Amino acid sequence: MLEKLGSAIAGRRTRWITVIVWIVLAGALTLWLPAVGGQEKNNAPNLEADSPSVLADQLMKEEFPNGAGVPALLVWHRDAGLTDEDYALIQKTSQLLSEQPLPEQGELLPLHQMPTPALSKLASEDGGTLVQPITFAENTDTEILRSNLEKIQELVKEAAGGTSPFDAATTGIDALSARISGPVGIQVDASALFKGADMSLLIATVLIVLILLLLIYRSPILAVVPIVGVGFAYLVTSPILGWLASEGWITVDAQAISIMTVLLFGAGTDYCLFFIAHFRQELEREENKMTALKIAFRDASGAIAMSGFTVVLSLLALLAAKYGAYQRFAIPFSLSIFIMGMASLTLVPALLSIMGRASFFPFIPRTEGMQQQRAEKRNKPFRPRRQGSKLGTAVGGLVVAKPWTVVIASVIFLGVLAGFAPQVKFTYDLLSSFPKDMPSREGFNTISTAFTPGQLAPINVAAQIDGKAVELVASLSDIDLVDSVSEPVQSESDPNLQSVQVTLNINPYSQEAMDLIPILRAAAEEALDKAGVPDAAAKVWVGGQTATQHDSQLLTDRDNEVIIPLVIVMILVLLIVYLRSIVAALYLIGTVLLSFGSALGLGWIILHYGMDAEAIQGAIPLYAFVFLIALGEDYNIFMISSIWKKKAKMPLKQAIREGVAETGGVITSAGLILAATFAVLATLPIQVLVQFGVITAIGVLMDTFIVRPFLVPAITTLLGKRAFWPARAELVEEEKSKLGKQKQSV
Repeated sequence: MLEKLGSAIAGRRTRWITVIVWIVLAGALTLWLPAVGGQEKNNAPNLEADSPSVLADQLMKEEFPNGAGVPALLVWHRDAGLTDEDYALIQKTSQLLSEQPLPEQGELLPLHQMPTPALSKLASEDGGTLVQPITFAENTDTEILRSNLEKIQELVKEAAGGTSPFDAATTGIDALSARISGPVGIQVDASALFKGADMSLLIATVLIVLILLLLIYRSPILAVVPIVGVGFAYLVTSPILGWLASEGWITVDAQAISIMTVLLFGAGTDYCLFFIAHFRQELEREENKMTALKIAFRDASGAIAMSGFTVVLSLLALLAAKYGAYQRFAIPFSLSIFIMGMASLTLVPALLSIMGRASFFPFIPRTEGMQQQRAEKRNKPFRPRRQGSKLGTAVGGLVVAKPWTVVIASVIFLGVLAGFAPQVKFTYDLLSSFPKDMPSREGFNTISTAFTPGQLAPINVAAQIDGKAVELVASLSDIDLVDSVSEPVQSESDPNLQSVQVTLNINPYSQEAMDLIPILRAAAEEALDKAGVPDAAAKVWVGGQTATQHDSQLLTDRDNEVIIPLVIVMILVLLIVYLRSIVAALYLIGTVLLSFGSALGLGWIILHYGMDAEAIQGAIPLYAFVFLIALGEDYNIFMISSIWKKKAKMPLKQAIREGVAETGGVITSAGLILAATFAVLATLPIQVLVQFGVITAIGVLMDTFIVRPFLVPAITTLLGKRAFWPARAELVEEEKSKLGKQKQSV
């Protein structure tokens, strides 16, 4: 049946139809549907509607409208102290913004109506820094905010007589500098980083894949084939995702698209190489290229389909997440892999069918008879080509000869690295992901030096006092790390509802600040209890950026507890169904889990001790886990499939030896390419992508050079026939029978 399917896709009469179908499909979708890049929504909510911080922020917006909105903090600074001319510029800026309000601009602090002596009192103690807040409506589109910040800079430059303080350094010179920080500044800068990274990431990924393919296969035509396959998959995937996003069925953001690009080129190239490797082997056995293609399709399609299905299903498991960023990854990632799998089983075979042996030029694979005839025509001595690599043959011999040594050495090595995983520290500090010279981060550093750092993002605490005399300010002020608590503000619609702003004396985005959220809530509830307010727990709300990050951490922890076991169970079931062996499925999943732990441990060593990262982003472990478990099993499936087929016609140890040697080259090549594509993320100026790229690349290399060639085949050798339990001996006879029928049909 598989041979017939291969003929229907890449036969002499159908191969051009397959190529034309892909060209028409890619062209039509690109013309008729919107590109995914134009549908990005980078301010999509990550928290659920009933998350405590979301409810608190909604309450603050409805009951305390004067404090509602998201602030952009215009930070003015001069090392020697702000001058009268500086204050005049600040007042002029305030006046222009008041007279010409920007889209979605909220109420503005009327600094232009204050005399200079009064305005100077708002500056820092050393008189060198002043923060001018400009509030915008909640959920304002990022593009509108970006345009607004650009207009602010234009207004300031115009008011300053053509010299922009935004061009000046924040420290080190006696000149006025200005930076826009706060939640709005950070959001706009973050969006710009991702937007600028998309194209550079795409170009870098294509180049690294192309260069590696040229170095590995030394064939210019063959190097282009996977790129063409991935390119068409990308052209089909992008408009479909854009259409789904435009219809409101999914939400996509810049981070998801960036990682999707890497995944598509990395994993997609792997699937193409798996098929190319089988085709090349068969061309060395069969003179007829179509016969070789049919056999290659028969042997490779099952493993490729299974590998792709494993990745797709694992990525779809992210739909079970409650944290928005995880959910937004599920559809783009799984759809891209699904379409790439289709391309590797249709478009790539069709292209190879058209080009035949010429696709491997100048190192064209030929049968032994063809080599001998060619040598005779050239009057040269015939030297048969060696089947498989020397290194692959040596590794296969080693794992069969000394399986205990290989298993113990591999487990010790991976286990020692995995021992560093519990030492990993996590952070949800948004600013730590960005470059130190990013304007909003420079502005934050200026605020932290001149003022209390907590002023960048105060914590809002609201309470329903039920007419009681509640000592809310005193209760919150007694907490360590709290710098100040504002006087209570009463709701206009509910006189029993009060709110205060809590300013911390530490970075409000730090883990230490996030840990204060339940303490602040408990203190507010205690104040209500002491005043005799019943059901105090239901009458306290804590909002703000710090509270939002605290809820993000809670949801992330919950998703880790749900998705990680879910992915393990799904892949385990798939392996059992495909291999019909519970034992094999268990040790295959176990080796990849060990590889993930070692990648996390080694990644921490590199990031912490080598790159001075104090902590890694809290979302990294789940992202890395889903990718490494799914992609790691790809290599296991490909190699075990080879061993499983060979054991039907030879002793198990020989099947293992030849299976390792046969798959060694292609899996090593695929692993290097996949690791390199993820490593490209480490070149970006966004730490969350750098950390994800480093850890994932390390995990892929662990699977490529330790788990697949050494650990898995050594365990299979030790287990012997027990590796196939509960499959019985008649399954081997069944495989022999199938092989015989397939040879006859081919």
